[in-house]
This record gives sequence, C-alpha cells and structure tokens, in this order.
Amino acid sequence: MEEPRTRLPLSLERVLLAAGMGAMALITLANVVTRYLTDVSLAFTEEYSVALIVIVTLVGTALATATGRHIRIDWLTGKLSPRGQRRAEIAGMALLFFCFGLLAWYGGLMAWDEYRFEALSPGLGHPQWLYSVWLPLLSLLVMGRAAGRIWRLLRGEAA
Repeated sequence: MEEPRTRLPLSLERVLLAAGMGAMALITLANVVTRYLTDVSLAFTEEYSVALIVIVTLVGTALATATGRHIRIDWLTGKLSPRGQRRAEIAGMALLFFCFGLLAWYGGLMAWDEYRFEALSPGLGHPQWLYSVWLPLLSLLVMGRAAGRIWRLLRGEAA
C-alpha cells in the first residue's frame, strides 16, 4: 500500500512506536533478569510500562488512521460503489474524530485535576498527571491524522 502524503511525516509515529516498544522490551528484560539473578522484583516499573502501552496504542492508532489501515468491517462497505465507500470512510473518520475529541477533552480535564490536586502515582509517587497528560495530547494527534485523511478523501487522493 502506498504511503499517503502528509504534512507531518509518518516517520514521527514510527520513531515513537519503536522507542516505546524498545523501552517496554528493556523494562521487561530488566524485570526478568533481575528476578532470576537476585530474587528482587522491579514491579514498581509497571507504572512506566502502563504509560508506555497507552502511548504506543495511541501513536499506533494515529499511524493506522493516517495510512487507512485502521480496523474496519469491509463486508458491508465492500458492497458499495467506490463513491459510497469513500463516503463511508469519511463518515468513519468523522466519528473517529468525534470520539477522540471526547477523549482529548475529558482526558485533559482528568490530567488538569491530577495536576491541580497534586495526585501522586501509587507505586513511585510521581505526579500522576505526567502519565495521564499523554491521553489528551496523543488524542489530538489522532484527531489531526483523521482530519488529514478526511481532507485527502475529499480531494480524491486517498483510496
């Protein structure tokens, strides 16, 4: 499948995905090696792993949205004309934009509350908003990728 022309290069998402997956692999490796060699658990690193899973998931969603590789059911839309398929794709992207808009809004409110009330993470005692701020920020990235895909679909560039 040909890569779409986007204003913000898709290599941004690819680098973030590789870094996030690499960090999770290193954390897991450190946990396993430490557990077997010293009987000491690094369970406190689970906070980092959970934050990285959220980041990798949202960045992956942005990449899939931009490239048109998001999850969809082709059974019904496959029976439509090419024009109908394009309309269905635009409607799906609009719904995705709306849903991630809700995530950005409410995630932003949650992160603000955690900052304002100085909530601390349960394991390491870090400010909780440092973990949760990624939900609204990366939801905005997904929304931007959805808007770009809608624009390309309207102009006839995307399949």
